[in-house]
This record gives sequence, C-alpha cells and structure tokens, in this order.
Amino acid sequence: GSTGDTPGNLAIGAGGVPIDSWYSGYYIGRELRALGINMNFAPTVDIYSNYESSVIGPRSFGEYTEYTGILGATFAAGSQAAGVIPTAKHFPGHGDTSVDSHGMLPVIDIDYQTLMERELVPFRYLVKEKIPAIMSGHLSFPQIVTGGEPASLSKTFLTDILRGELGYEGLIITDDMMMNGATSWAGSLSAAFRMAIEAGNDIIISSTTAQLNENLWTDNLRLMQTSQEFRNRVIDAAHRVVLAKLRYFKSDNAVPIYPELDKIDERIPDPDGQVFFLEQACRSVTLYHGDESPLLPERDEDIVLVGQKQFPSFFSEGFKRYPGAKRMEITYGMGPNCLGWMTNLLTTMAPQCKAVVSCVADEASAQLAAALKDIPVETIIISVLAPYPAMELKEWADKILMIYSYSPYSFNAVFGALHGEFVPRGTFPLIE
Repeated sequence: GSTGDTPGNLAIGAGGVPIDSWYSGYYIGRELRALGINMNFAPTVDIYSNYESSVIGPRSFGEYTEYTGILGATFAAGSQAAGVIPTAKHFPGHGDTSVDSHGMLPVIDIDYQTLMERELVPFRYLVKEKIPAIMSGHLSFPQIVTGGEPASLSKTFLTDILRGELGYEGLIITDDMMMNGATSWAGSLSAAFRMAIEAGNDIIISSTTAQLNENLWTDNLRLMQTSQEFRNRVIDAAHRVVLAKLRYFKSDNAVPIYPELDKIDERIPDPDGQVFFLEQACRSVTLYHGDESPLLPERDEDIVLVGQKQFPSFFSEGFKRYPGAKRMEITYGMGPNCLGWMTNLLTTMAPQCKAVVSCVADEASAQLAAALKDIPVETIIISVLAPYPAMELKEWADKILMIYSYSPYSFNAVFGALHGEFVPRGTFPLIE
C-alpha cells in the first residue's frame, strides 16, 4: 500500500508531454526494482475507441493511434532504464469493446484494414523499438478469423500477423488463462492451454496454480510424447524464454534477485517519483467545459463536496482548499435505492449553498449530479477515471474538470486548479 498511486496512462495522454510517459515507466520501474520485481505487464497500448469501455478506459493513453504508439514506446524505454522488462498489451487491441474479457469473450467486429490502421499502429511502434514482451488478449475478431477464436489462442494473430507481418521477435505472453474469455471458447482449461501454446505464446499466465494431477498438466504432457509438432513448439517457446533470461541477467541493469529489505522504506514511495507524479498530474488536468475562473467563495460553508468514500483524497485535498465546506459521501457503484436516497439528500442540501463540487466516476454518480440541473446552484463536476459519464453533463454544468485516476496526486492537482493555484492546460485525449 505504500507504492506510488500514479495519475495513469490517460493522464499522460492528456498532458501532451511524451517525456512524462518515459518518467512514469521509470519511476514505476524503480519502485518495482526496490521490491525485487523485474517484469511489469505494462504499458497498455489499447486505443480508446469505445467511449463506453470501463474495462480499458483510463488504462489507455487515448484515442490517437500514432500518439499512443509514441507514448507506449517511451513508457517501455523508461521501464527498461529502471531495469524492469515492459510488456505491451493487449494484442491486437482491447479498446473497441465495453465487454470485460475476465467475464466473457469480447467480440470486436472490425475488418482487417481497420485492425491494421488503428489497433496495430501502437504495436508497430513497439515492435520497431524491440519491445521485449507482448501480451495476447482474449479477444475475438470474427471478420478476421472466421472461427471466432480469441486472438490469444489464434495462430493467425500470433504467428502469422504478430511474428510474420509485424516482424516481432520477443516473448509472447497470454493474458490470464483463468479468464472466461479464454476458457469459454476453448471448452476446458487443458484445451485452452494447449491452443495457447500452439498459437505461438511462449509464456502462459495462470492466476491459480493447478494441482499436479489436473488435465491442464496431464493432457499436455501426454501430447508432448505423442505429437512431435506440439513438442517442437514447446521447445521453441522454452528456448525463447531461456534466451531472454540469459540476455536480461547478463545485462548491467538487471533487478537483483533479492531486494534490499532495509532500504525499501526509503525507496517506496520513490521520493523523486512523488515530485514528478504531482507535476505530471498538474499537466494533465483538463478543463473540458466552462471557463478558467477559480472557485473562491466568500465563505467555504457555501460549498458542498460530493464524493465517493472510496476516494478519500477527494475530501482531504478538497478540505485543504475549502476547510469549511460541507461533506456528502456517496458510494462508488451505487444501486438504484442508494442513488434515490442520495438524490433526495443532495437536492435538499444544494439550494442552501452557492456551489456544489461533485465527483463523477461512473454512471450512478453522473445521474446523481444530473439532479442539480434545474437547481440554481453553481455546479462543478470533477470527472475521475473514464470521462464518458461526465461528458453528457456538458450541456448544463457550469464547469467540468477532468482527471483520469483517483490518485492523491490527481486530486491534489485538480483542487489546486479549481482554487486558482494554476491554470489547467491538459488536452482532452479523445476525438469527439
């Protein structure tokens, strides 16, 4: 719980400064290094093309394909400078779906040309920069592979496209094979693991450890004895993994096998990283709607702060600027009964105040904020995480400020901007 809680990828995209991506990868890598972790399953280079996606959402750098490639490559370079192996994901692209592959197999109905000109653009950048690892996603593209199998289990995607057409030579690693996006199509875990190996993955991720007598092991070990083609594919994968390890550990910058336990407290959170991430958060604050004028009431008591109890930094940073403000706690992911209760409470409080600062992080909190539409009170929306719930409030809200994470750095920055400590200059990272 002591590691840095960064402003996130979408904030990097909004900041418009590619070097921010390098330093993000670097400082995250330094903290991982202090813990003895030598590989990171980042960066996410999915294109944010489906605005309703909360699966990828702020994990993406944005909707601009070339820029995403540049930011992904610079993040990877920063990570490697810290000695941590980066992994680009989720090949061939998870951004054009609102379905979560943890629960079911997302179907992305695009043609081959769209795939090449949009989803694969960032991966081309990363292949050119010799990214050491790429994660395959549990994503179905029926217009490209008629059988509809996930890309993670598809030889067409991993061997023909990624290795053949893009010329990739590094490691291919699956997303977690315990996700339903993989197993539901394959029919069983053992079949999914076999298909993943045959498709071209070199490392299989499993979030649970199978017992030694489970089919996951026995079926595939038996196949090693009966199928020379399968055996050769396993040998090829093992060779690539061992070679990657030899190259890494023979380098001058490999993470030590054992962390220095007595130095962890001074390295986590990274002191230099803390300074950088606050600066980066300030560069990312986006004035999506309204003017730059700060909120400076005569009395703090005239303000209501409405925020999720799961985001304590919203209140702590808000009260630093407005210590006398009223506090209204809501819950992230409110159900209809809770939403109705909170709406009644807010519409009772709001007419007695001059301004409401409302944190919008999901559809429910956006609906709550919409209850202020016809109330004569200044309404300021602070959009957190995926921006689309707050985008619909543009028609009537007085001001919308966007941040892209619930990081303390992000809340510090946005309340600083609202209080007039600096003028927000972030650029909205989506194409409207």
